[in-house]
Amino acid sequence: MVNKVQINNSTLSVVKADVTDYVIDAFVFYARNDLKLGSGFGNAIALRGGPSIRKELEKLGPLNVTEVVMTTAGDMKAGHIIHANGPKFQEENTNQKLKTTIINALKIADAKGMGSVAFPPMGAGFYGVPLEISAKITIETIADFLSSGPGIKEVVVCGNDNRELKALQAALETLKQKAA
Repeated sequence: MVNKVQINNSTLSVVKADVTDYVIDAFVFYARNDLKLGSGFGNAIALRGGPSIRKELEKLGPLNVTEVVMTTAGDMKAGHIIHANGPKFQEENTNQKLKTTIINALKIADAKGMGSVAFPPMGAGFYGVPLEISAKITIETIADFLSSGPGIKEVVVCGNDNRELKALQAALETLKQKAA
């Protein structure tokens, strides 16, 4: 199975990887509204990135749902982190808010000249968005954005484990079938 699709001058791909450990211009982190780096990926960012990220975050936020900010990635492999405050599952208009959050992350990446961006399955996991819904919205929203011809040349959606990877691959395959 080919895990990528060409959209205009950009590539959208799905890989099995830890988004916080990926070599990329910027990666998206599904952040808390207060921008505190807690458990899970937040802890990985704090440990791998060093104290400079927390210092940058102290000057930003809090964020409303769908809002994003960008920081450097400290000592991490990526150059920048896009902190995106997306909806929690069963919040009113969850799907639309999730789409808006993804679009806002892509817009800031494009505006700041990021040529490559990595996403997790947005909102899945701790924030409770069911994985299949997250995968579908994440893949479709990124594809729609790339069809407008931004400067972003590569978007990678990272599944942290086989369960996430399978859901993301299925969403990408559905996208390819619709385009055929």
